[in-house]
Amino acid sequence: MSAYSQTYSTKAAAPIDSCFAVLTDFDDYPRWSSPVTSARVLERYPDGMPKRVAFVLDMTIRTVRYTLEYTWTPPSGGTWRMVEGDIAGIEGEYRFTRARGGSAVTCRQAIDLGFWLPGFLRSTFEQKALRDSVEEFRRAAEERARA
Repeated sequence: MSAYSQTYSTKAAAPIDSCFAVLTDFDDYPRWSSPVTSARVLERYPDGMPKRVAFVLDMTIRTVRYTLEYTWTPPSGGTWRMVEGDIAGIEGEYRFTRARGGSAVTCRQAIDLGFWLPGFLRSTFEQKALRDSVEEFRRAAEERARA
């Protein structure tokens, strides 16, 4: 896995339970996550929580497919690692903690593209992609909390 990891944190005006519900509702990802065109649960744990999820992302210059395996710590978040896909590797986590007026939301992710990309381009792209992803997540959690 890539030694290069990104972290982004924000505050959501939503309780931890709403954040966890958005994180685990993979059928809804294509609605709120701009690059995700498909998210399909392939396997579940005995308690019904998603275990393996196949994703298709439209990355503008290329469509990317991969499958992630999740480990959950309800309702404070979960971790994932890639088990197969078009890139070399992905691992990461979402963590939710109580904060005044809602939740603190932190996402850490490391992506190994499997090909060389100049460091400044890579870090700029990954920072923007992670920030955009977490901000889209925040909006979805706040929307769910209002519903």
